[in-house]
Amino acid sequence: MKISMIDAGKYFKGLLLLIRKDHKVTETEIALIARVGKQLGFEKEFCDTAVQEILKNRYIEDSPPEFSSKELAMMFIRDGLVVALSDKHFDHKEEKWLKSVADKNGIDTSWLRKEIKNTLDREDIGTHLEADDLTVE
Repeated sequence: MKISMIDAGKYFKGLLLLIRKDHKVTETEIALIARVGKQLGFEKEFCDTAVQEILKNRYIEDSPPEFSSKELAMMFIRDGLVVALSDKHFDHKEEKWLKSVADKNGIDTSWLRKEIKNTLDREDIGTHLEADDLTVE
């Protein structure tokens, strides 16, 4: 799927906001964020700095991203679930924030609950991210 640079920035920032919800950033989360950043065309140094600063920078607005399409928002939420569960713990703040993303993008709560259940039920979350299929134009 082709997306704009604006949506790419929202996608990357949204995942950063998600990983700070539980007040810790794991090595797995760092690797996933770096991978998404690279796929979306962001420089490695920029991604590394953003991850390092996300916990301590309280001036970054914490509002959920609004994407240009519902399909992209759904992809983001699926990736958000993979990132959130990469530390084997799904914090209620992470769930609440993903719900706010769904609400802002007009995604039905029942779809979100189904995606959460499907992701939690998987023994291995896997290595595929929805962002792997994105191209920034």
